[in-house]
Amino acid sequence: MRIGTSLIALALLVSSLPASAQQSARVEDLAYAHAQRLVEVEPGRRLNLYCIGSGAPTVIFEAGLGDDTSTWGLVQPAIAKRTTTCSYDRAGIGFSDPARRASSASNIADDLHRLLAKAGLKGPYVLVGHSYGGLTSQLYASRYPKDVAAFVGVDPANERQIDAARQAFPKFETELLQPALARKRACVLKVEQGLADAACIDKPDPRMGEALNAVHAELHRKPAYQRAAASEFESMRSGLSGSQLAAEIGSFGSMPLIVLTRPKDTVPLGANETEQTRAILWANWTTMHDALAARSTRGENRNVPATGHYIQLDQPQAVIDAIDDVLDRLKSDPSRLRK
Repeated sequence: MRIGTSLIALALLVSSLPASAQQSARVEDLAYAHAQRLVEVEPGRRLNLYCIGSGAPTVIFEAGLGDDTSTWGLVQPAIAKRTTTCSYDRAGIGFSDPARRASSASNIADDLHRLLAKAGLKGPYVLVGHSYGGLTSQLYASRYPKDVAAFVGVDPANERQIDAARQAFPKFETELLQPALARKRACVLKVEQGLADAACIDKPDPRMGEALNAVHAELHRKPAYQRAAASEFESMRSGLSGSQLAAEIGSFGSMPLIVLTRPKDTVPLGANETEQTRAILWANWTTMHDALAARSTRGENRNVPATGHYIQLDQPQAVIDAIDDVLDRLKSDPSRLRK
């Protein structure tokens, strides 16, 4: 499940849970352990959609790189007490059918647009995106502004983070990117041959129940997952997805918008990091989160203490509160819920 965060310096994101954020809550809901509603987005290709709750607006959850619906298991049920909520698996991830094209931000936004239409889910929506899903959600909101009423970014990726990586690491391409891509491609080949080893299958996540960890291990042994996860990784780390967002990004007007940002020093330095390189990466991270919040006149960037990159698992209440806040703002301004 955590394939998107295997290289601290490369990913610019960290998933390790700091000791101060250890918590007893785990995702145990077995609804995330099997397919729910398989929606055909094009002939012969379906995406897994899981919706609970009732009412409007519908909250759409977009997971991080290589992650499935279960990453929202501590947040989605809480918000479902108030309104309709839907999480989904991107192509090749979780229980969705294999991808037929690159898992770039542009293709992911297109898939989501098709999914919502085919599923009959009416907008405008509240988008909640984590990490890579935060970047793809921004592209969706930029491309389909009338379909989005509010946005919550959960430590979201940004369109300039690869530029920051190149600044921090002069040999980024040769010493970080290419070796990482080679490892991802090797995992695809191993799984296709039925030879997947521990290097290709994530360790059990203590924030997930035993049954869900077992399901994840089984899903990650499937070639479709390894291909999709590798494609997401390459699309993000090569800068392709970031450039797609940069080409379409614009003002979000007065849309309710909250960005959640983790603390700087929640994990030890990575093998290729120094205090200087971390400072460069972190300056970009916080600056871009501030810039995202500034794209709306009603935007804000909130720092969340005692959490790793997976705020929705480490400090789920912070994410719940942010979603509740944008829902409250929409309730006081119902005009935003009309296309």
